[in-house]
Amino acid sequence: MLPEKKKDRRYLYNNMGIAMLWMCGIITLLILLVVIGYILVNGIGAINWEFLTESPKKMGREGGIYPTIVGTIAVTLVAVIVATPLGVGAAIYMAEYAGENRITKIVRFGADSLAGIPSIIFGLFGYLFFVYTLKMGFSILAGGLTLALMALPIILRVSEEAVRVVPESYKHGSMALGASKWQTIRKVVLPAAFPGMITGVILGMGRAVGETAAVMLTAGTVAKVPTTLFDPVRTMTLHVYVLAMENLSMKNAYGTSAVLVLMILAITIISNMITRRYISKLGGKI
Repeated sequence: MLPEKKKDRRYLYNNMGIAMLWMCGIITLLILLVVIGYILVNGIGAINWEFLTESPKKMGREGGIYPTIVGTIAVTLVAVIVATPLGVGAAIYMAEYAGENRITKIVRFGADSLAGIPSIIFGLFGYLFFVYTLKMGFSILAGGLTLALMALPIILRVSEEAVRVVPESYKHGSMALGASKWQTIRKVVLPAAFPGMITGVILGMGRAVGETAAVMLTAGTVAKVPTTLFDPVRTMTLHVYVLAMENLSMKNAYGTSAVLVLMILAITIISNMITRRYISKLGGKI
């Protein structure tokens, strides 16, 4: 039995720890709300139907941002389509087949290192390899492949952790019923890890959508609606950079930022709804 003083001290430390965690959570939430609120308050007034459907005029001082919306979606789609199967496939192999050895440790170290490399380095690589060496030019394809390289380590590491946390009892139960290793992964592991994988894809998509430097060096800065994958584009983040740095129109810069924030919020909300619906179909046990 602990003395009453020691008990009181433990309760005090426990309550102080919980209070500090609550405070950290509240401060983080407030910072997020302030940043999003500031952008929306300053930019929501510029958003209307013409702003969303017209092309920029007079270097962006007037007109809308329709080509930049199309360019952002096109570049991000290429990045996600390329990075998701590679990242998820590599994650499954590392978690279920490769085991713990020196190669997997090197791959994880490489993925973690890639995730921390500044985007301008990816941009320079994309410019030299995709634009110059492979002669893709400033294009959606070159920009999307460069962004795929940036999103790949995030998708790989998050998906690997999602596969690893699937309870071993699930796999043992499946294999005890006679399922093969691949059948167990396909029918049991992947459905259970699906929400975590979706989170990884969203994080990778977020990095691709919000990138500026790498896109400027690979996808170009042309604010026109593309017709092929080899056309140059201007993404919304790059449009905001041009408008703000060249002091063309802060109103349109805030408006573009607000549209970008709303687009990311919509993607996140829809993804969460799909994930929750999927989990509820599985019985809410994951």
